[in-house]
Amino acid sequence: MKKILSSEITSESIYKSRRSFIKKLGLSAGSLMVGSNFFFNNSLGAEEKDKLTRYRDIVSYNNYYEFGTSKEDPSENSEKFTTTPWSIQIEGEVDKPITVSYESMINNFPIQERIYRLRCVEGWSMVIPWMGFSLNHLLKKASIKNSAKFVEFESVYRPEQMIGQQSNILPWPYTEGLRLDEAMHPLTIMATGLYGKELPNQNGAPLRLVVPWKYGFKSAKAIVKIKLVKSMPVSSWMKAASQEYGFYSNVNPGVDHPRWSQATERRIGDSILSPRRPTKLFNGYESEVSSLYKGMDLKKYY
Repeated sequence: MKKILSSEITSESIYKSRRSFIKKLGLSAGSLMVGSNFFFNNSLGAEEKDKLTRYRDIVSYNNYYEFGTSKEDPSENSEKFTTTPWSIQIEGEVDKPITVSYESMINNFPIQERIYRLRCVEGWSMVIPWMGFSLNHLLKKASIKNSAKFVEFESVYRPEQMIGQQSNILPWPYTEGLRLDEAMHPLTIMATGLYGKELPNQNGAPLRLVVPWKYGFKSAKAIVKIKLVKSMPVSSWMKAASQEYGFYSNVNPGVDHPRWSQATERRIGDSILSPRRPTKLFNGYESEVSSLYKGMDLKKYY
């Protein structure tokens, strides 16, 4: 991945001013083209009243155990992590197993802006302007077999650059999973950047999953392999603490984690005097995704 010069980076203030200008023009989502393969699309994003989390908070307050367990560790320990070359291998229940390079994905899939709420199971949240493409574009290239029911994601294993992988705090490499219909849903994206910039190392560069109606740990970072499978995969967190982490992990204020209440959340960047915000079912995306779980007991399948 090429290094971006400081002169080429859009400042946070200019970014917000640009979005305000676009809104005043009355342009519809997706109507403004920037470059050959990027357009704004907030039709599936956060509500207008959701204020964007500051860039400096997004890149300095992270859970990314591959680089350490404190919130500051990822930004402090990921500087030497290299992301070029990069590719993703797709295998399993597919007719055409393939390996796709980062450059191929960037050049061939429409890169959209998606402003999503991010909700951590620990009870804090952000609003992030991601850039990325719908995961279903990538999966379709492998010609999925009818036998595929789930999707397993595997993150990179590189303990010489990821100091957290030198401990056994989690089973490495990090793995996560989705049901196939969840993975194919238009809200599910592979993020390539945020705030108009390439994705920082501490936020999952160069490619990470973003599933906005699930808790943040479901959105695996630095993905190198995707496997279509017949049976439900067991994620790293399920292996490490099965009594605390279920497969679905949908945001649900009515189902508490053993260590954290899920009824309310603290928005990163709010004043310390600000009250906690009520958490919304499916993180506020109920109208888009609730049909995926029709008839399911959400307390049983947490």
